[in-house]
Amino acid sequence: MRMSKIESLPNSQLEPKINFKPPSGFDIEFLPAEKRLEQHLLDIMRRVFEQYGFTPIETPAVERLEVLQAKGNQGDNIIYSINPIVNEEDEPKDGQDSDRRGLKFDQTVPLAAYIARHLNDLSFPFARYQMDMVFRGERAKKGRYRQFRQCDIDVVGRGKLSLLYDAQIPAIIAQIFDAIFSNISDDFGAAKYLIRINNRKVLTGFFKAIAIAPDRIRTCIKVVDMLDKIGEAKVKLELQKHGISEVQSQEIISFTKITGSTEAVLAQLTQKSLELSDPSEFITGITELKEVIAGVIALGVSEDKFCIDLAIARGLEYYTGTVYETTLIGYESLGSICSGGRYEELVGIFVGEKMPGVGISIGLTRLLRQLMDAKILKPLSPSPAQVMVLNLQSELIDIYLQVSQTLRQAGINVLTGFESRPIAKQFQQADRLGIPLCVIIGEAELKSKTCNLKNLQTGTQTAIALDDLVAEISLAIKNL
Repeated sequence: MRMSKIESLPNSQLEPKINFKPPSGFDIEFLPAEKRLEQHLLDIMRRVFEQYGFTPIETPAVERLEVLQAKGNQGDNIIYSINPIVNEEDEPKDGQDSDRRGLKFDQTVPLAAYIARHLNDLSFPFARYQMDMVFRGERAKKGRYRQFRQCDIDVVGRGKLSLLYDAQIPAIIAQIFDAIFSNISDDFGAAKYLIRINNRKVLTGFFKAIAIAPDRIRTCIKVVDMLDKIGEAKVKLELQKHGISEVQSQEIISFTKITGSTEAVLAQLTQKSLELSDPSEFITGITELKEVIAGVIALGVSEDKFCIDLAIARGLEYYTGTVYETTLIGYESLGSICSGGRYEELVGIFVGEKMPGVGISIGLTRLLRQLMDAKILKPLSPSPAQVMVLNLQSELIDIYLQVSQTLRQAGINVLTGFESRPIAKQFQQADRLGIPLCVIIGEAELKSKTCNLKNLQTGTQTAIALDDLVAEISLAIKNL
């Protein structure tokens, strides 16, 4: 009996094709060279965070929904809820499962829950850093992901928290980005980034002083926070749409346009306080801002790397004092590359006492992709190996393994050729992986206790004694 064409196909070809593309918004995979760059940036941040005494923690990807929705933190519209895939007979009966869960959309709310869970085990002020994945159920588009790595630091106090912690944040930001951009060519520019600082009390105090209704102040903050994105004209229209008069809208726009050196801006704010009818909260904000700026200067941050920007509002409701946004000069279209601020009540809602905090966040996945797309940063080599020990003869494999281990024990990263292949193919492999040095040992070299060291970057090949191999390779690596 003749079999039809489809019946004669192997079983694997009869199976339906699986769509292995990542879901929309979850396309966060890096190639090896890009992943190594990400690890490099993580190492920089980890080193700086720990220099300032921050300690690492990790919180669960999944939290109770009541935690994620606490205090109207604006996460409701982006939270991914979690429902296990179970057989019908394993489904919980009505009323048995009140433990509704969701994926964390930031690190700050889970930090508050973490502190509440470990309150008696922590020392305050508590300074921590996290570099976890977070998840947001928002519209996916270029540069916006539904899963991404977020790198945060926060300091939380018990009862009170010195404003010097607020001042320390720009020093940390500056040290991180100085290190990240240290090897970038001069054509990128001298002032690579700008840390923009404001205080929420300055804004809310000004809004109150110009008779903005208390129930519309939050709206004003959210609208002002869109100034960079939509421009003055649209901000004015948005303000008026929410019941803010044309005169008040113009006053707000004019206020956010106060610029100059930190000293000049603070002087103008002090003068402005004399013109307002009820400036009490406004003056408090100015006083805090002065203390923070003085601390930033004392910490040695160059004044061309930070400024006071009265348009910085930060839309999240839990910010109450100092706020920050960092932008790249000449690449402002990338948006804020590091932002955050001070909050007074977020942690306290879980523990029932005042626990002020201050922190910043870097959305590393988005930032890294943007910096690579803009050619500001380039991927590293695909392999961390600095040397490849070639395999010229299978019977010499023990020698290749011994040489490889000797180099590794000296702190050198080594890839060993386990299979004997044409030398040109092995050079090609090393070149594609970005491995600059190759060790070549054949029968003749082994008899003379030497080897050949080939530098693929320069094309030079040098005969050296095996006893000198570690020293010679170490010197060659320094000169790469």
